[in-house]
Parts: sequence; structure tokens; C-alpha cells
Amino acid sequence: MTASHSAAWSALTDFTGRQQAKHQVPGVVLGVLHHGEVSAQGFGVTNVDHPLPVTDTTLYQIGSITKTLTGTLIMQLVEEGKLDLDAPVRRYVPDFRVADEAAAANATLRHLLTHLSGWEGDLFLETGSGDDALARYVAMMAEQTQLAPQGRYWSYNNAGFAVLGYVVERVLGVTFETALRTRLLEPLGMTHSYCFPTEAMTQRFVVGHMGTPDGPTVMRPWQLARASMSMGGLITDVRDLLRYAQFHLGDMPEAFTSGAVAPPLSAAGIAAMRVPQAPVYGDEQWGLSWGLNHVDGVQLVHHSGGTVGQITMLTLAPERRFAVAVLTNAQHGAAVTRSVTEFALDAYLGVKLPRPAPQEIDAAGLAVYAGRYANAFTEMEVGVLGGRLIAQYVPKGGFPTRETPPAPAPPPMTLGVIAADRLLVLDGGLKDTKIDVVHLPDGTIGWLRMGSRLLRHSPKA
Repeated sequence: MTASHSAAWSALTDFTGRQQAKHQVPGVVLGVLHHGEVSAQGFGVTNVDHPLPVTDTTLYQIGSITKTLTGTLIMQLVEEGKLDLDAPVRRYVPDFRVADEAAAANATLRHLLTHLSGWEGDLFLETGSGDDALARYVAMMAEQTQLAPQGRYWSYNNAGFAVLGYVVERVLGVTFETALRTRLLEPLGMTHSYCFPTEAMTQRFVVGHMGTPDGPTVMRPWQLARASMSMGGLITDVRDLLRYAQFHLGDMPEAFTSGAVAPPLSAAGIAAMRVPQAPVYGDEQWGLSWGLNHVDGVQLVHHSGGTVGQITMLTLAPERRFAVAVLTNAQHGAAVTRSVTEFALDAYLGVKLPRPAPQEIDAAGLAVYAGRYANAFTEMEVGVLGGRLIAQYVPKGGFPTRETPPAPAPPPMTLGVIAADRLLVLDGGLKDTKIDVVHLPDGTIGWLRMGSRLLRHSPKA
């Protein structure tokens, strides 16, 4: 470890430990990859009821970071000529349906990879543990309604990645889990990565936690539905995750570079995944399953993940041969993943993420944002109270299955205006969350985008 790397790592681990304690997250694991060198460390415990120390080989559910592995598999099949990104989904799944026939007929694989399909994306179903779990899930998408016009407005879509997983199954004739293991995990040497809880249960693994006034408590259930695998089901440790990141940085194992073994995806395919495909906000874009943005002239490639009380983040800076992974076992872990990632980018690369301050806006100016905003999973009421913009956020849907009761609604939160088309949560458990204001062509507000999901606007009478 170089002196500069050693100093950065020491400062980062000290900061991570303080953030873990500040936010009362039971267990955190941190990993950094810098110019081919890996450093990793665990903090805290796996489970407040049955505590074991978190180490750099403790297993976490990485949630939606899994989507980038699904995207890598799709791109592999594109390179093999088995898939066409611009072909309709129905070429591969002829009976594919959502409520809007035109949306179903016109949806392409590219729409799915870039979250531009437009239909309601949060559909969490328990369709059994059999090999037909994905097929049954996709069949149950027939009632998914359109939230926005297809191809126009970016909105995070879990259901689309279930369809992509099913496309893999249909094209290869094997389960998604088999394809993932044989075509990606094994070639990359990810030997501590698992698709099923029965594989992980003999290892040291974390459980999710919910913060309460009495401290963190264990959340249940632990297991996700099998149909969620291609959208967020991988179980792994930080070293395997950084091995995957190293592949996406172009630092391929020697067997690949020597030509002895074909890599799972070519360098051109890897690069194609981080070409901007869909605008999100400002210079924030979405590639082929990766989030993208530039800060201080450095491209950042990233994806977060969230399961039942396990919140994670993976961020790459390909031009600087750098990656940082932060895995937590608390529902409020985003405060740690965000702050630690920002600290790491500054400590190693000198990259400082912008922190815009709220503008001074009078009550009349704030009132333009008032109204009810909703999708199938959540709703939010926004109004002006005491000269401040106040929002009440209410979860409606269940996770990890549709039958799971919704999480309790958080207290009302104050919103600040940091740009005409972007708000910022100023307090509470969602503090520092950015909310995009998405306008229709006529200039009126069509949606708010919070937590990466569009919520349709219904103005107050």
C-alpha cells in the first residue's frame, strides 16, 4: 500500500466507524479498489440479537446492484448475437403483456435496461421457489398500468429487470440463477457469491435492521422472493463485489488478458454499458443498467441497493481505476453509504460531490409545488405551512411481497428548493434526498421523482 493510499484508507476507516456509530447502524463493511489494490474492513455486528463481528468476508444482500450483473448478462448475449437491444420484448417473450397494449408491443430490451418502459415498476410478488418463478411473475405483469409515456421520462423500474431475467431464461433454456453463476460469477472467480439463502446460510451473513427509539431491531423476513433474483437478489461479500467492479474497470484477470479464456464481456461491451442512454437530471444520466454522472471532470458509474434492512452502494471511477463499496445492515443505512462514498471520492480522488443550498423562496413561490403526487407504491402530499414547503410521504405498497404491510409513514418533512426543478429533503430520516420536478411540455408539473420513481401530480383544487 502506497503512503498516499495508506493515509486515505486510514482516514476513510476512521470516518466510517464514526458514521456507523452516529447513525446506529449495527454492521457496515467498506471496500476500496484503487489501481488494482483492494482494501476492506468490517465494522460492528451482523445481528443485534445474535451478534458476530462483521468482517470483510461477511455476506450481505446487495439488492439492486444485482441489476448491473443482469445488464452484463444481457450485453453478453447481445455480443453473442442471441439478443438485440432494440428488438421488442415480444420477440423473446411473445405473450408479454402490460395493461397498455401499445406499451407492451413497443417495449424493447433497451427500454428495460434504461428504466424507460413507463409502466408502474414496483411490483413485488411471491410466485414460489420453483424454476417457473420468473415466468409466473412476468405473466402477472398484465395489469401493470402506465405511469408515464414510454421512452420519455426516466423512472426506476424493478419489474423491467424481472422481464430481462426471464428473457435470459427463454433464450438460454436454463434458470436465471444458472446463467448468472456459469456465465458471470464463476468466470470472474466470485466464489463467495450466492443466489439462494440455502447456499448462504452456512456462512457468516448479516440480517437487516430497523431503527427504533430503543435502538436497532431485526427486520423480517430475510429471504426475498425468487422472482426478485434478476432485479436484486445476489448475496455476496465486499471482496467479491470489488472483484466484479475490477472487471468493469477493465482490469481483467490474467486468464482473460492472455487470451487463455474469453472474458464474460468484451472491453467494448463494458464501455457500452456506461454510455449515456437516458437523461435523469442535469448531467445525471442512465446507461445500460448503470447510473452515470460527471463530477469535477470524472465520470462516476454507480448503483445502489436496498432489501429488507440492507442498504448498499457501489461506485466506480473507471478513468481513475477506482471503486468503493459500502454495505450496511440497517434500513436507514443510506446515510452511511452516501456519506462514506462521498468521503472516499474526496480522500482518494479529490472529487467533491456538490452540496447545493436551499434558495430563499416566498410562500407564493413555494405554492407552485403543492399538490398530491402518487404512484402504485407510494403517495406524497406537498403544501406550504408557516412559510415552509412541507411534505407527507406515505408508503402504500408492501415489500418484499405485495402482501407485506406497508412501512409506517415517516413524520412530515421540510423541503427546500435548490433549483426550479429540484427539491431537497432538509430533515428527518430522508434528509438529503433529492426530489426532481418533472415538467410536461406545457410547463406544468407532471410528476415528482423521489427515490428514483415518478409520482404523478394531481394539483390541489
